[in-house]
Amino acid sequence: MKSKQIIILGVGNLLFTDEGVGVRVAEALQDRYEFPENVKVVDGGTLGMNLLGIISDTDHLIVVDAVRNNGDPGTLYRLAGEEIPKRIRAKNSLHQVDLLEALTCCQALDKVPETVIIGVEPEDITTLGIELTPTVSARVEDLVNRVLEELTSLGVGYCLRDAEVCADSEFVRRI
Repeated sequence: MKSKQIIILGVGNLLFTDEGVGVRVAEALQDRYEFPENVKVVDGGTLGMNLLGIISDTDHLIVVDAVRNNGDPGTLYRLAGEEIPKRIRAKNSLHQVDLLEALTCCQALDKVPETVIIGVEPEDITTLGIELTPTVSARVEDLVNRVLEELTSLGVGYCLRDAEVCADSEFVRRI
């Protein structure tokens, strides 16, 4: 039986401070962890509708992004099911609107992945700069852990990259 396909999709614009947090989390996951072959970590940047081919071909989609919800900067969120369209309708950013459109197109194709958005309330998404604010930067590790918790809830294991305990594991990167 084929394993469920899972995509961890970090989205955002690296040029606007906290707007790039999703991509930074995807980078941290790629750099530090080994995942089974059915799990892919994707830097979605601001691709929006261009991600349709990727997301329509997966069973579970874990999106990591900055989520404006009028909370205190650094507040973490988990959005699933009907919460996603309501939150994205607030037009947090153009790539989120495009992501919603891509998910809507998946419905037309009858290939809608089970989707969860893991996010953080940004402090600043308008200032041109490639560094996250200290408030959001301090939450990157928490976002990484939330993604790993989602994988665990799906029954998926993972290992720290280059860890000895992974030497004989199915998670060892194949070259």
